[in-house]
Amino acid sequence: MTETNPLILFIEERGLFMKHRRKRELPLHLMILPSMILLLCFSYLPMGGIIIAFQKFIPAKGLFGKQKWIGFDNFIYLFQLPNFVSVLWNTLFIAIMKIILGLLIPIVVAILINEVRNSGLKRSIQTAIYLPHFLSWVVLGGIFIDILAPGDGLINQIIKAFGGQPIFFLGDNKWFPLTLIVTESWKSFGYGTIVYLAAITGIDLSLYEAAQVDGANRWNQIWHITLPGMRMVIVLLMVLSLGNVLNAGFDQVFNLYSPPVYASGDIIDTFVYRIGMLEAQFGVATAVGLFKSVISLTLISVSYWFAYKFADYQLF
Repeated sequence: MTETNPLILFIEERGLFMKHRRKRELPLHLMILPSMILLLCFSYLPMGGIIIAFQKFIPAKGLFGKQKWIGFDNFIYLFQLPNFVSVLWNTLFIAIMKIILGLLIPIVVAILINEVRNSGLKRSIQTAIYLPHFLSWVVLGGIFIDILAPGDGLINQIIKAFGGQPIFFLGDNKWFPLTLIVTESWKSFGYGTIVYLAAITGIDLSLYEAAQVDGANRWNQIWHITLPGMRMVIVLLMVLSLGNVLNAGFDQVFNLYSPPVYASGDIIDTFVYRIGMLEAQFGVATAVGLFKSVISLTLISVSYWFAYKFADYQLF
């Protein structure tokens, strides 16, 4: 009898293994197929419209019509607008403050909830702080307009009860950015808390037991065990959030702002909306969007490099 070549056996076994693996993973691939189709339709196909940023776009001629090519004129016009610098500053300030609070508050709250020993109370707190995440800014906008009203709003009623003067939170340029930052942090910190609590549950409990034997109190255990155990998740969310430096929250701002607070609350997204949808300057609006996308891609690439260099974090 002739012996079978080991290489042929390996290839046949490998082929059977891959066939079995593909058959086993087929339901998983079918499960993510709708999401991939939506991502393709709403994120990648629209990228073909980038060419509008370099054209004097006239909608009547169509996207593939004979449009006038003007190069970088839309960008030059954009950067020469007198209010563009203030819009960019508003966007950066509001977005960066949201990112900072969006990282710090969930970390602190997750650690505090983790210290709660009553499981029923812990679940109740998690549910209560997570509920605002499901409410849209269309709903919350109306609620905050009533609560923060300068006349009979709940917050101003409390301020007046303590002898203070009413504050026009949504109509004063001094208070409006702070109002955006605080209300967004209140709405979204519950989601981040869930993520950090999941990271805490992955920490080996024997580390806490060993620390207790060595005489470490709760603060020492948090500082030397809990926070280091959350490090990779913190780095991941930090890297992902830096890509949103120019995303200050269109839904929130659009539902809360008004012309008196354009100076401090107008951001790139609302600026694009007014230029593109209200003034029909589609080329300029597309140029703003492309500018924003390039900056965001650069920031997230640089932040990923720093995460890899200094925290030994790799996504791929």
